[in-house]
Amino acid sequence: MEPMEISVKNENLYDCYTLSRIEAVPSHSDERTSQIQRKVNWVTLNPYGEMPQQVEDNGIAKNGSGDLKAPIVGLRKSGEKITNRVLPTFESFDFKKSDVMEEDVMGCEPGLVYFEDGSYSRGPVDISVGADDDSKYYITPTFKFEQCLVKGCHKRIRIVHTIEFINGGSEIQIMRVAVYEEEWASPTCVDDMSDMDFDLKPFSQRKRTKPSELTGSWKVFEISATPIYGEETKAEEEGSNAAPYVYLCTETLKKRSSPDSANYFGEEERLDMQDMTVLWLPGGVTCYVDINKDGILCIGVGWYSDEGINLVMERDYGLDGKLKDVRWKSEMKRRWSNPPNV
Repeated sequence: MEPMEISVKNENLYDCYTLSRIEAVPSHSDERTSQIQRKVNWVTLNPYGEMPQQVEDNGIAKNGSGDLKAPIVGLRKSGEKITNRVLPTFESFDFKKSDVMEEDVMGCEPGLVYFEDGSYSRGPVDISVGADDDSKYYITPTFKFEQCLVKGCHKRIRIVHTIEFINGGSEIQIMRVAVYEEEWASPTCVDDMSDMDFDLKPFSQRKRTKPSELTGSWKVFEISATPIYGEETKAEEEGSNAAPYVYLCTETLKKRSSPDSANYFGEEERLDMQDMTVLWLPGGVTCYVDINKDGILCIGVGWYSDEGINLVMERDYGLDGKLKDVRWKSEMKRRWSNPPNV
């Protein structure tokens, strides 16, 4: 899913199906490789987003599907009665003949931080800030930030921010946000997926999380990873000896107040929501970019479920543009059998 036009509900989603193949990079020697390669094939599914005029028409397959029996999604006139809103299934597409969305290699990068459940945060260690040197860049510096949250060890969500840093980092602009929900299918040695049935619901068919659903008391288990920079870190960033990380685990009880309160979403301190860009996306996904009063840039994502669990991943950058902190959080909504009178 990609938001195409932020803040325009009927036009800001673009659904697609993807198939990711992840495997170890072949080693040219007997040594074990520490890199994996990822290839993502995709087919467009529902370019109409959350518009209610979604129906399934009989016709030829969509471009790139390779399956002549695959149905296409069409629009009908607003006054025409709609009885069928079923979208094509994942199995109706031949991903071997579809377009390649991206191919990349992931290794032990300096800005890649893994956590115990397989969640990770990937991005640059250093963002160029300060004087704007036009001779160094042909275009404005743009960086990708990939955050991954895992649920139940077989399903995960990846949110990728593409952010442009203008005038030496004094201004930032979100260029693109892409959300991928991925379900483990099979080992890479298994190519035949004909017997596999996936219950994948397009994002545009899911409900959005309301701000009121994140209010109340939460038990929060947090793991933070803080890079330790030394004098030789900058010279070694390109190599394998990057800055080491120090991990810290905490368990706290936090409370978010209602939207009508002056301390809206206040936890330990009052937050200025005017400087925060929050995308309330379908499927319980939230994305936000925040610059606090101390100038710390926070790029965060959240994944809320109806069970009352909210998974969070955040990256902080300091005034010098260096990675300051990476945080993984598991928030559980505190419930009472007899709620106290408020």
